[in-house]
Amino acid sequence: MYVAESQDYTSVVPSPGPKVKFAVKSNLLYDAALTPNLGIEAEFGDCWSVSADWMCAWWGKRNVHRFWRVYGGELELRRWWHSQAGEMSLTGHHAGVYCQMLTYDLGFGSRGYQGDRWSHAVGLSYGYSLPLGRYFNIDFSIGIGCLWGEYKKYHIEDNCYVWRSTNNRRWFGPTKAEVSIVYVIGGKADKKGVVL
Repeated sequence: MYVAESQDYTSVVPSPGPKVKFAVKSNLLYDAALTPNLGIEAEFGDCWSVSADWMCAWWGKRNVHRFWRVYGGELELRRWWHSQAGEMSLTGHHAGVYCQMLTYDLGFGSRGYQGDRWSHAVGLSYGYSLPLGRYFNIDFSIGIGCLWGEYKKYHIEDNCYVWRSTNNRRWFGPTKAEVSIVYVIGGKADKKGVVL
């Protein structure tokens, strides 16, 4: 009588994971300044991502001339360095290059500053994205670069906006600060592989 021997086969199969991972995020610093914002980030390859963010606020109270209008966006290319081999996507240290554009009208009492034409900035960023679970990260980032644009100074007189001067702004220094809550769509894939 012949008895077939049973054999156990264990194989390691790389986790396929999606080639592109998407995340949505919001900068809590802008939210604290009453400027709603939303961004999307797409990871590609093993260590690159590109993100686009937009913000918009339009608050006013004309009787005492409180005015807060700002809108604009940012585009950033990031290079990632994971803290350990096989770390989940969109976590770890990152450095990037970014460009920004925005327009604004900020009023304080009877004085105001209006950038009715686009102001621009370019710079370099560095940060760290801390995993909070499979779906969430908190992303810390700061950027230093050059900002330039034209703005107008005005004041309120007899309920009219009176132009005082047009100025050019040139600034080199911090132009970006981010503490963002990040939601990774579909969760983060472990790159170590799975055992079947």
